Amino acid sequence: MTEHLNAAQARRIALAAQGFGAARPARVDAGHLRRTVDRLGLHQIDSVNVLTRAHYLPAFSRLGPYDATLIDRAAWGRRSERRLFEYWAHEASLLPLALHPDLRWRMARADRGEAGYAGMRVFAGERRGEAMAILGRIRDEGPLAASDFDRGRPGWWEWSEPKRMLEWLFYAGHVTTATRRRSFERVYDLPERVLPPAILALPTPSEGEAQRALIERAARALGIATLIELRDYFRLGPADAARAVAGLVEEGVLVPAAVPGWPAAFLHRDVRLPRRIAARALLAPFDPLVWERARTQRLFGFRYRIEIYTPADKRLHGYYVLPFLLGDRLVARVDLKSDRATSRLLVPAVHLEPDAPPETLHELQAELADLARWLGLVEVVGPQAAAVD
Repeated sequence: MTEHLNAAQARRIALAAQGFGAARPARVDAGHLRRTVDRLGLHQIDSVNVLTRAHYLPAFSRLGPYDATLIDRAAWGRRSERRLFEYWAHEASLLPLALHPDLRWRMARADRGEAGYAGMRVFAGERRGEAMAILGRIRDEGPLAASDFDRGRPGWWEWSEPKRMLEWLFYAGHVTTATRRRSFERVYDLPERVLPPAILALPTPSEGEAQRALIERAARALGIATLIELRDYFRLGPADAARAVAGLVEEGVLVPAAVPGWPAAFLHRDVRLPRRIAARALLAPFDPLVWERARTQRLFGFRYRIEIYTPADKRLHGYYVLPFLLGDRLVARVDLKSDRATSRLLVPAVHLEPDAPPETLHELQAELADLARWLGLVEVVGPQAAAVD
């Protein structure tokens, strides 16, 4: 049986599934953060630090100001306090430890040379000995970063040979992230020296079981989604995702849904359809609510593109632009930068959507003030809002 929904209902389902609409807690603790990461399934990691690291922002968007060291301890703290681990999921990501068994099939494929970037797969075969020699050094010497092997540091986008070997070892599960240095450089170590023994002792599901678990996670996090959106969440292959979705539909976990103007979609059976959404949030470009740009346009009528790699004179909205969610609509886009030297939150541009309500600027100013305080900045400096043409 197919559920029929209108666009507004689909939008509210998606927002509720993503953790929007509930009142923000007066004080955020480790439990709030754990539940947020569990709900989303991951926080995407990105190297850009013009505002703050991307993996800190989804929790702020949903919970408001919180102690970011809660994430640091959960991801890179002592073994006993770890609750997250790094791996390739939707790009490089921080994931709940409970997901480790469901990603071992991907590690096994990488170990066989069946997954990973083309420049890395050679280390699964003819150059495996070289990679194993690096693994041996880590086993003997302890945690090491790529710069500990490199004689000359390459550029950020240019991986050295040791870095490619380390990334293959990481993808194949031979090493994991022990910590991050101040430069945010990944430091690698053996999983058995980093991850809690109880996690490593969990049974490994079959590929099919694990992929169904990942698709169900994606469906819970998205609320309502197309097949492409479900498989994109954890970057599953088309055939793997189609089998998983078909199995979950047969089990009644996923319910076919029809929304005017949408491709065929699916609801998770436990979704909630609130009557209204009361939300106010700035969203990172890598937030799961907006990272799939076609979905963002379908849900909100909001065409969103990140312009970091666009020449400055060709940018429409700015360098690091965050959509602004108010209620159940994306009502503005805000270009933001942390000027840490002067302790100011810079707002080079604000662009209102044509249907932005009258209270948008007032609510945005309040959210920017919260953001600045959370980042330890003492002043917000920016222009008046510019209307979108």
